[in-house]
Amino acid sequence: MDPERTPNGPSDGDRNFTGPTGAVARFGARLEAMSTPTTTAAAGAVDAVKVYGKGGTEVRALDGVTVSFERGKFTAIMGPSGSGKSTLMHCLAGLDRLTAGKVFIGDVDVSSLNDKHLTTLRRDQVGFVFQAFNLVPTLTALENITLPLSLGGRKPDQAWLDQVIDAVGLRPRLTHKPTELSGGQQQRVAVARALATRPQIIFADEPTGNLDSKSSAEVLSFMRHAVDAFGQTIVMVTHDPGAASYADRVVFLADGRVVDEMESPTADRILDHLKRLGG
Repeated sequence: MDPERTPNGPSDGDRNFTGPTGAVARFGARLEAMSTPTTTAAAGAVDAVKVYGKGGTEVRALDGVTVSFERGKFTAIMGPSGSGKSTLMHCLAGLDRLTAGKVFIGDVDVSSLNDKHLTTLRRDQVGFVFQAFNLVPTLTALENITLPLSLGGRKPDQAWLDQVIDAVGLRPRLTHKPTELSGGQQQRVAVARALATRPQIIFADEPTGNLDSKSSAEVLSFMRHAVDAFGQTIVMVTHDPGAASYADRVVFLADGRVVDEMESPTADRILDHLKRLGG
Protein backbone atom coordinates (compact mmCIF):
# COMPACT_ATOMS: atom_id res chain seq x y z
CA MET A 1 0.00 0.00 0.00
CA ASP A 2 1.23 3.48 -0.79
CA PRO A 3 2.97 4.79 2.38
CA GLU A 4 1.93 8.33 1.48
CA ARG A 5 -1.75 7.43 1.56
CA THR A 6 -3.52 8.27 4.80
CA PRO A 7 -6.57 6.00 5.09
CA ASN A 8 -9.62 7.58 6.65
CA GLY A 9 -11.41 5.34 9.09
CA PRO A 10 -15.07 5.70 9.96
CA SER A 11 -16.32 8.50 12.15
CA ASP A 12 -18.61 7.62 15.04
CA GLY A 13 -21.57 8.55 12.86
CA ASP A 14 -20.36 6.39 9.99
CA ARG A 15 -20.28 3.36 12.29
CA ASN A 16 -24.04 3.57 12.64
CA PHE A 17 -26.19 3.09 9.56
CA THR A 18 -29.59 4.73 9.70
CA GLY A 19 -30.77 3.86 6.19
CA PRO A 20 -33.26 6.06 4.34
CA THR A 21 -35.51 8.77 5.75
CA GLY A 22 -37.75 7.34 8.43
CA ALA A 23 -35.45 4.51 9.50
CA VAL A 24 -35.16 5.90 13.01
CA ALA A 25 -38.92 5.70 13.49
CA ARG A 26 -39.06 2.18 12.06
CA PHE A 27 -36.35 0.74 14.23
CA GLY A 28 -37.24 2.53 17.46
CA ALA A 29 -35.15 3.42 20.43
CA ARG A 30 -32.03 1.60 19.34
CA LEU A 31 -31.67 3.69 16.21
CA GLU A 32 -32.70 6.85 18.03
CA ALA A 33 -29.54 6.47 20.07
CA MET A 34 -27.44 6.37 16.92
CA SER A 35 -25.76 9.34 15.28
CA THR A 36 -27.32 10.19 11.91
CA PRO A 37 -24.75 10.29 9.06
CA THR A 38 -24.71 13.48 7.03
CA THR A 39 -24.99 11.40 3.86
CA THR A 40 -26.48 8.00 3.22
CA ALA A 41 -23.97 5.18 3.49
CA ALA A 42 -23.17 3.12 0.40
CA ALA A 43 -24.54 0.02 2.12
CA GLY A 44 -25.43 -1.22 5.55
CA ALA A 45 -27.30 -3.62 7.77
CA VAL A 46 -29.53 -3.05 10.80
CA ASP A 47 -30.12 -5.92 13.26
CA ALA A 48 -29.37 -8.44 10.50
CA VAL A 49 -30.14 -12.05 11.41
CA LYS A 50 -29.60 -15.08 9.18
CA VAL A 51 -30.55 -18.52 10.43
CA TYR A 52 -29.94 -21.77 8.57
CA GLY A 53 -31.76 -24.94 9.60
CA LYS A 54 -34.16 -25.52 12.47
CA GLY A 55 -34.16 -27.06 15.92
CA GLY A 56 -31.02 -29.01 16.71
CA THR A 57 -29.46 -28.17 13.35
CA GLU A 58 -30.09 -24.42 13.59
CA VAL A 59 -27.11 -22.19 12.83
CA ARG A 60 -27.26 -18.42 13.40
CA ALA A 61 -24.83 -17.26 10.74
CA LEU A 62 -25.67 -13.60 11.51
CA ASP A 63 -26.82 -12.66 14.99
CA GLY A 64 -28.00 -9.06 15.05
CA VAL A 65 -25.40 -7.32 12.87
CA THR A 66 -25.60 -3.53 12.54
CA VAL A 67 -22.88 -2.03 10.37
CA SER A 68 -22.45 0.60 7.65
CA PHE A 69 -20.04 1.09 4.78
CA GLU A 70 -19.02 4.62 3.88
CA ARG A 71 -19.10 5.84 0.29
CA GLY A 72 -15.78 6.10 -1.49
CA LYS A 73 -13.99 3.84 1.00
CA PHE A 74 -12.40 0.39 0.89
CA THR A 75 -13.58 -1.88 3.72
CA ALA A 76 -12.41 -5.41 4.46
CA ILE A 77 -14.52 -7.91 6.41
CA MET A 78 -12.57 -10.52 8.35
CA GLY A 79 -13.09 -13.14 11.00
CA PRO A 80 -12.54 -16.78 11.88
CA SER A 81 -14.04 -19.52 9.74
CA GLY A 82 -17.78 -19.60 10.34
CA SER A 83 -17.89 -16.04 11.67
CA GLY A 84 -20.53 -14.97 9.13
CA LYS A 85 -18.41 -12.70 6.95
CA SER A 86 -19.40 -14.21 3.60
CA THR A 87 -23.03 -14.53 4.71
CA LEU A 88 -23.08 -10.84 5.59
CA MET A 89 -21.68 -9.86 2.21
CA HIS A 90 -24.11 -12.12 0.33
CA CYS A 91 -27.08 -10.64 2.21
CA LEU A 92 -25.85 -7.07 1.68
CA ALA A 93 -25.48 -7.77 -2.04
CA GLY A 94 -28.92 -9.33 -2.37
CA LEU A 95 -27.53 -12.78 -3.15
CA ASP A 96 -29.20 -14.21 -0.04
CA ARG A 97 -32.12 -13.06 2.09
CA LEU A 98 -32.11 -12.30 5.80
CA THR A 99 -34.21 -14.15 8.33
CA ALA A 100 -34.81 -10.83 10.13
CA GLY A 101 -33.51 -7.27 10.05
CA LYS A 102 -32.76 -4.94 7.14
CA VAL A 103 -30.04 -4.45 4.56
CA PHE A 104 -29.63 -1.38 2.36
CA ILE A 105 -27.83 -0.37 -0.81
CA GLY A 106 -27.79 3.41 -0.60
CA ASP A 107 -31.35 4.33 0.42
CA VAL A 108 -32.89 1.17 -1.05
CA ASP A 109 -34.18 -1.44 1.41
CA VAL A 110 -32.82 -4.54 -0.33
CA SER A 111 -34.70 -6.88 1.99
CA SER A 112 -38.04 -5.51 0.72
CA LEU A 113 -37.40 -6.03 -3.02
CA ASN A 114 -39.01 -8.75 -5.09
CA ASP A 115 -36.87 -10.96 -7.31
CA LYS A 116 -37.32 -8.80 -10.42
CA HIS A 117 -36.33 -5.56 -8.72
CA LEU A 118 -33.50 -7.31 -6.89
CA THR A 119 -32.08 -8.53 -10.21
CA THR A 120 -32.23 -5.00 -11.62
CA LEU A 121 -30.52 -3.57 -8.56
CA ARG A 122 -27.71 -6.12 -8.68
CA ARG A 123 -27.20 -5.58 -12.42
CA ASP A 124 -27.20 -1.77 -12.38
CA GLN A 125 -26.03 -0.70 -8.91
CA VAL A 126 -23.78 -3.49 -7.62
CA GLY A 127 -20.50 -4.87 -8.93
CA PHE A 128 -19.21 -8.33 -8.01
CA VAL A 129 -15.72 -9.83 -7.93
CA PHE A 130 -15.48 -13.50 -6.97
CA GLN A 131 -12.60 -15.82 -6.20
CA ALA A 132 -13.44 -17.98 -9.24
CA PHE A 133 -13.38 -15.04 -11.75
CA ASN A 134 -16.75 -16.14 -13.27
CA LEU A 135 -15.84 -15.07 -16.79
CA VAL A 136 -17.76 -16.40 -19.79
CA PRO A 137 -15.23 -18.62 -21.63
CA THR A 138 -16.63 -17.97 -25.11
CA LEU A 139 -16.41 -14.17 -24.78
CA THR A 140 -13.36 -11.95 -25.20
CA ALA A 141 -11.99 -9.86 -22.36
CA LEU A 142 -13.78 -6.78 -23.70
CA GLU A 143 -17.06 -8.67 -24.11
CA ASN A 144 -16.79 -9.96 -20.55
CA ILE A 145 -16.13 -6.45 -19.25
CA THR A 146 -19.19 -5.02 -20.98
CA LEU A 147 -21.46 -8.05 -20.35
CA PRO A 148 -23.54 -6.44 -17.54
CA LEU A 149 -24.21 -3.46 -19.79
CA SER A 150 -25.18 -5.71 -22.68
CA LEU A 151 -27.57 -7.70 -20.48
CA GLY A 152 -29.20 -4.46 -19.39
CA GLY A 153 -29.52 -3.16 -22.94
CA ARG A 154 -27.21 -0.24 -22.16
CA LYS A 155 -24.38 1.18 -24.24
CA PRO A 156 -21.08 1.71 -22.43
CA ASP A 157 -19.80 5.17 -21.65
CA GLN A 158 -16.78 4.87 -23.94
CA ALA A 159 -14.68 7.46 -22.12
CA TRP A 160 -15.27 5.71 -18.78
CA LEU A 161 -14.70 2.27 -20.30
CA ASP A 162 -11.39 3.42 -21.79
CA GLN A 163 -10.34 4.81 -18.42
CA VAL A 164 -11.11 1.52 -16.68
CA ILE A 165 -9.38 -0.60 -19.34
CA ASP A 166 -6.24 1.53 -19.22
CA ALA A 167 -6.23 1.54 -15.42
CA VAL A 168 -6.17 -2.27 -15.29
CA GLY A 169 -3.62 -2.47 -18.11
CA LEU A 170 -5.69 -4.79 -20.30
CA ARG A 171 -5.80 -2.95 -23.62
CA PRO A 172 -3.38 -5.36 -25.38
CA ARG A 173 -5.51 -8.29 -24.19
CA LEU A 174 -9.04 -7.14 -25.04
CA THR A 175 -9.50 -9.63 -27.87
CA HIS A 176 -8.22 -12.58 -25.83
CA LYS A 177 -10.56 -15.14 -24.29
CA PRO A 178 -10.19 -16.22 -20.64
CA THR A 179 -8.18 -19.35 -21.48
CA GLU A 180 -5.60 -17.07 -23.13
CA LEU A 181 -5.18 -14.95 -20.01
CA SER A 182 -3.26 -15.54 -16.79
CA GLY A 183 -5.11 -15.82 -13.50
CA GLY A 184 -4.16 -12.28 -12.58
CA GLN A 185 -5.33 -10.97 -15.95
CA GLN A 186 -8.64 -12.82 -15.63
CA GLN A 187 -9.25 -11.28 -12.22
CA ARG A 188 -8.41 -7.83 -13.59
CA VAL A 189 -11.07 -8.43 -16.26
CA ALA A 190 -13.48 -9.32 -13.45
CA VAL A 191 -12.65 -6.11 -11.57
CA ALA A 192 -13.01 -4.05 -14.76
CA ARG A 193 -16.39 -5.72 -15.38
CA ALA A 194 -17.48 -4.76 -11.89
CA LEU A 195 -16.48 -1.14 -12.53
CA ALA A 196 -17.93 -0.85 -16.04
CA THR A 197 -21.46 -0.02 -14.86
CA ARG A 198 -20.23 2.61 -12.36
CA PRO A 199 -21.97 0.77 -9.51
CA GLN A 200 -22.74 2.30 -6.15
CA ILE A 201 -20.71 -0.45 -4.52
CA ILE A 202 -18.48 -3.40 -5.41
CA PHE A 203 -18.54 -6.57 -3.31
CA ALA A 204 -15.43 -8.73 -3.58
CA ASP A 205 -15.45 -12.23 -2.08
CA GLU A 206 -11.89 -13.52 -1.57
CA PRO A 207 -10.80 -11.88 -4.86
CA THR A 208 -7.17 -12.98 -4.49
CA GLY A 209 -7.86 -16.49 -3.21
CA ASN A 210 -6.80 -18.18 -6.48
CA LEU A 211 -3.88 -15.87 -7.29
CA ASP A 212 -0.15 -15.94 -6.62
CA SER A 213 1.41 -13.17 -4.55
CA LYS A 214 2.40 -11.02 -7.54
CA SER A 215 -1.01 -11.24 -9.21
CA SER A 216 -2.71 -10.61 -5.85
CA ALA A 217 -0.72 -7.42 -5.35
CA GLU A 218 -1.62 -6.23 -8.88
CA VAL A 219 -5.36 -6.80 -8.36
CA LEU A 220 -5.39 -5.27 -4.88
CA SER A 221 -3.40 -2.24 -6.06
CA PHE A 222 -5.95 -1.66 -8.80
CA MET A 223 -8.83 -1.98 -6.35
CA ARG A 224 -7.08 0.54 -4.11
CA HIS A 225 -6.62 2.82 -7.14
CA ALA A 226 -10.32 2.50 -8.02
CA VAL A 227 -11.19 3.86 -4.57
CA ASP A 228 -8.59 6.64 -4.54
CA ALA A 229 -8.92 7.81 -8.15
CA PHE A 230 -12.54 6.97 -9.02
CA GLY A 231 -14.21 7.30 -5.61
CA GLN A 232 -15.43 3.70 -5.85
CA THR A 233 -16.85 1.98 -2.75
CA ILE A 234 -15.49 -1.54 -2.20
CA VAL A 235 -16.38 -4.11 0.45
CA MET A 236 -14.09 -7.16 0.42
CA VAL A 237 -14.27 -10.41 2.36
CA THR A 238 -10.83 -11.90 2.87
CA HIS A 239 -8.92 -14.19 5.22
CA ASP A 240 -5.57 -12.64 4.19
CA PRO A 241 -4.16 -9.90 6.47
CA GLY A 242 -1.96 -8.69 3.61
CA ALA A 243 -4.97 -8.21 1.34
CA ALA A 244 -6.95 -6.48 4.11
CA SER A 245 -4.10 -4.03 4.68
CA TYR A 246 -5.02 -2.35 1.37
CA ALA A 247 -8.32 -1.28 2.92
CA ASP A 248 -9.18 1.91 4.81
CA ARG A 249 -10.97 -0.05 7.51
CA VAL A 250 -11.37 -3.64 8.66
CA VAL A 251 -14.58 -4.92 10.27
CA PHE A 252 -14.10 -8.06 12.39
CA LEU A 253 -16.86 -10.65 12.86
CA ALA A 254 -17.04 -13.56 15.28
CA ASP A 255 -19.97 -15.89 15.92
CA GLY A 256 -22.20 -13.88 13.58
CA ARG A 257 -21.61 -10.54 15.30
CA VAL A 258 -19.46 -7.47 14.67
CA VAL A 259 -16.91 -7.55 17.49
CA ASP A 260 -14.43 -4.85 16.50
CA GLU A 261 -13.06 -2.72 13.68
CA MET A 262 -9.69 -1.23 12.80
CA GLU A 263 -8.76 1.97 11.00
CA SER A 264 -5.58 2.41 8.95
CA PRO A 265 -4.87 -1.33 9.13
CA THR A 266 -1.51 -2.99 8.65
CA ALA A 267 -0.95 -6.69 8.03
CA ASP A 268 0.81 -7.17 11.38
CA ARG A 269 -1.93 -5.45 13.38
CA ILE A 270 -4.62 -7.43 11.58
CA LEU A 271 -2.81 -10.73 12.19
CA ASP A 272 -2.43 -10.01 15.89
CA HIS A 273 -6.13 -9.14 16.12
CA LEU A 274 -7.18 -12.31 14.29
CA LYS A 275 -5.09 -14.40 16.68
CA ARG A 276 -7.00 -12.91 19.59
CA LEU A 277 -10.28 -13.75 17.85
CA GLY A 278 -9.17 -17.27 17.09
CA GLY A 279 -9.02 -16.73 13.31
